[in-house]
Amino acid sequence: MGLTNQSTGASVLDSELSIECTTADDRIIALAGNPNVGKSTVFNSLTGLNQHTGNWPGKTVTNAQGKYRHKDNNFIIVDLPGTYSLMSNSAEEEVARNFVCFGKPHATIVVADATCLERNLNLVLQTLEITDNVVVCVNLIDEAKRKKINIDYTELSARLGVPVVPTSARSNKGLKELMDIVYDVANKHIVTKPINITYGDTIEKAIKMLQPKIWELVDGKINNRWVALKLLDGDTTLLKSLDKYLGFNLMDNADLVELLDKAKNFLADNGIPPDQLRDKIVSSLINIAEEISSHTVT
Repeated sequence: MGLTNQSTGASVLDSELSIECTTADDRIIALAGNPNVGKSTVFNSLTGLNQHTGNWPGKTVTNAQGKYRHKDNNFIIVDLPGTYSLMSNSAEEEVARNFVCFGKPHATIVVADATCLERNLNLVLQTLEITDNVVVCVNLIDEAKRKKINIDYTELSARLGVPVVPTSARSNKGLKELMDIVYDVANKHIVTKPINITYGDTIEKAIKMLQPKIWELVDGKINNRWVALKLLDGDTTLLKSLDKYLGFNLMDNADLVELLDKAKNFLADNGIPPDQLRDKIVSSLINIAEEISSHTVT
């Protein structure tokens, strides 16, 4: 009889996905990436026929899980929907965000396309805002080589603060090295130090206005800075997911509601009304991606 997700310490939301582990040492890995970056090829190459598909509960979005044995661990790899961001603009983005955030995978692999790395870094950066346990898989390196695109993977890893592994999944190139690193991150043999993503003084001050209260309410169960940013952004889908995960509604707390109103008024008084905040956030992410790319891609 398989172990439940709770008995193995994985905090997957039961309403979102059921994962059956066979041992207490099984490691749950999220596999994320933009569409058309070879993510499914990575998934299929690792799991082979040892996989099954279905739909995420309540969604028409396909869910695929596969198993892979590496060293002394079973890895359960959850192939998330291909998305360009985690801002819940679609059902696919909501599913991917919720699993990375609330599923508490032992590691998240973000697959990026070596031929257009800068564009793919947007998803990488958003993932790093949620979790530290990230490995970046830069796939399609053979195509990049044909196009005479060179990437400094050591520099890219240094700037992102997490491991980066080049692969060509179609020819199984780099997949063993990828799983070696995933093994180390999932088992905490590697301590990552993700890039500190900031959004300018005004937005940062608004975030800091909310962080202490959020920290008090969520008791370290989730990244309080990220939640503060999402509350300022008015992400209603996140609030619904938080209700399920935390077991209570954050917005029932009068002190937090008052602080949120003050923070939003502070933003508006300083030239960032609610309808412009997300644009500011996206622009900052794009600028960071451009900066990183300019120092790592030639």
